[in-house]
Amino acid sequence: MTETVLISGNEAIAYAALHAGCRAYFGYPITPSSEIMEAMARELPKADGVFLQMEDEIASMAAMVGASWAGAKPMTATSGPGFSLMQENLGLATMLELPCVIVNVQRSGPSTGIPTLGAQQDTMQAIWGRHGDQTIIVVAPSKLQELYDLTIRAFNLAEHYRVPAVLLADGELARVRGEVVLREDLAVEGRRILEAANISTPYRAAPDAAPGFPTLGIGANVLATGLAHDERGYPTEDLVVNEQLLRRLRDKILCHVDDIVDYEVKDVLEAEIVFVGYGAAAASVRWAWRELRERGIKTGYFVPKTLSPFPDQALAEALATCKQVVIAEMSLGQVVHLVREVVGLAMPIDIVSSIGAPIDPRRLVDVALHKSQGQ
Repeated sequence: MTETVLISGNEAIAYAALHAGCRAYFGYPITPSSEIMEAMARELPKADGVFLQMEDEIASMAAMVGASWAGAKPMTATSGPGFSLMQENLGLATMLELPCVIVNVQRSGPSTGIPTLGAQQDTMQAIWGRHGDQTIIVVAPSKLQELYDLTIRAFNLAEHYRVPAVLLADGELARVRGEVVLREDLAVEGRRILEAANISTPYRAAPDAAPGFPTLGIGANVLATGLAHDERGYPTEDLVVNEQLLRRLRDKILCHVDDIVDYEVKDVLEAEIVFVGYGAAAASVRWAWRELRERGIKTGYFVPKTLSPFPDQALAEALATCKQVVIAEMSLGQVVHLVREVVGLAMPIDIVSSIGAPIDPRRLVDVALHKSQGQ
């Protein structure tokens, strides 16, 4: 039954995970994500789930790998310092093609930084944090309701493409309290099981697809290794086989970009100035857009909801006729690199940054007015 409740963003993530079928949570408390762990500790036993507080974030991600192999839909939540510790085992999950969801509620860094202040300084780490050629999925909610909706979508994408999915939130958005619709109508994707005839080659799939999962306990020997491996799962140093594997791990995501990417776009076709921002920064973008439209200035905005893969084509179309891009981000500049890859060096880009606090939308308005007046 669909229900509207007054909860925080972190609680919305927890309830969404439960709806998506998450029955295993492994984590370590860390501000500003700890409320997710608290909610899962309270609610998972009611759903016959497993909750374990691990000794650290390294162990949390390792337990996620084991749980996913066993058939569970696991989740963990952390912030910047913990997310850094998870990268090695996150890379292992990528090589093993294990669906799981990692929530990173960003705070100001580097190192332990300022635990109580939100930020968006982990953007590049979420996309590229692992060593080696790898591609995972990163979704970025920008509204309280999207923390619920996109958590479920993260689980679905992880299952469909057999890949870890990161929900990249920030401390400001995750600690907001408001009305959230606990939507029961959102579809939930289940685990795809490998046909028995293919059990001897559990990693065989089309060049742009993920294989199904073998059923554990039926007597077949299935190898799980972080080493380069062939379709049987056997380690190999065959360079041709290794390249085929890496290309498939990449192409099962990048060949389906149109089905994965998500974004919000407004009034860009005739806009001279377009704002870009995600997460909590998107609220400032929408406010500035509304203010300038009321003043008769042609502005638009683009809010990416997936950062990996990034909606390059959609952004290119959104910026096709504009003269100026204004990026709002709670960092010194990371989203700007994603945008710059799309528009090249010729397009003027302004960055409005704020570290540890929401961006004052009046700063965006001032930048836009400055540009619209040709100053």
